[in-house]
Amino acid sequence: MDISPLLIATLLIALLVVFTIVRAIRIVPQARARNVERLGRYNRTLQPGLNFVIPYIDRVYSPIDLREQVVSFRPQPVITEDNLVVEIDTVLYFQVTDPRAAAYEIASYLQAVEQLTVTTLRNVVGSMDLESTLTSRDTINSQLRGVLDEATGKWGIRVNRVEIKAIDPPKTIKDAMEKQMRAERDKRAAILAAEGQRQSQILTAEGDKQSAVLRAEGNRSAQILKAEGEAKAIDAVFQAVHRNDPDPKLLAYQYLQTLPQLANGPNNTFFVVPSELTAALGSVSKAFTDALPQSPATREPEPVVETSSPAADDAAKAAEAAAEAVADAAEAQRPGPGKL
Repeated sequence: MDISPLLIATLLIALLVVFTIVRAIRIVPQARARNVERLGRYNRTLQPGLNFVIPYIDRVYSPIDLREQVVSFRPQPVITEDNLVVEIDTVLYFQVTDPRAAAYEIASYLQAVEQLTVTTLRNVVGSMDLESTLTSRDTINSQLRGVLDEATGKWGIRVNRVEIKAIDPPKTIKDAMEKQMRAERDKRAAILAAEGQRQSQILTAEGDKQSAVLRAEGNRSAQILKAEGEAKAIDAVFQAVHRNDPDPKLLAYQYLQTLPQLANGPNNTFFVVPSELTAALGSVSKAFTDALPQSPATREPEPVVETSSPAADDAAKAAEAAAEAVADAAEAQRPGPGKL
């Protein structure tokens, strides 16, 4: 079956019309933008949504992302002020604000931003030493952001943030820094240990001091109470003696009972019989003699009967005890074979 030329021409025209309609319709996604050139000249920028262009006259370029983009640049060697080479890895956050400027003011804005970041970073870090570089990341970030934002403004790009991801000094510097950090930690540990030991010794000394003070106060209070007790006891004995009004006979008898106790001292090597001993013996004997019953001179003698009264027995026992006490005292003071 032969196809007529008219049918073929009709099909070609229909395909051309469909292709033309497809070329005239452009759908742009959200947060995207597409530049349009008409006859080789910039005409307009297509906004997100459905757009119509003139086929075969308007040229639509690739979409430009209007969202904030993150670009991580490879580590760059940078020389510090003290002539040390460090590797600095940066991260850049930027956003295209003007699609026309981003397409026509710079050939490749990503490459331009990368090179500008490297050169600015070398200028900033070159005026700082290694220690300042490691501890001043915020300062470096703010300086980088200010320079990049000013330079990329005419390119239709806004630099939001610049972050230094890593700063890698040479291996020898890392080893030296680790040794320094270890020494600092050891120093702080030694200082803390010394402070703890000093505090412990201070607390122990204060505890000993308080204990000694309390012990001394307790001993003083005990001695005071003991002295007050002894004073009260002596006063009570004194008052009792004066209240009972003892006669010299009783005092002489107590004197004789105390003599053996005086002679029992470990340091006594001889015994001196006081002169008052004779008077005391006389008083005791007289007291016992007066206590015996006496018969009248005019009474006729009665037959002697061997009887003993209780008073006579007590007097005889008292006299015998007094004589034994004197003998014991003299015997205790007599130098023996082992005494000097």
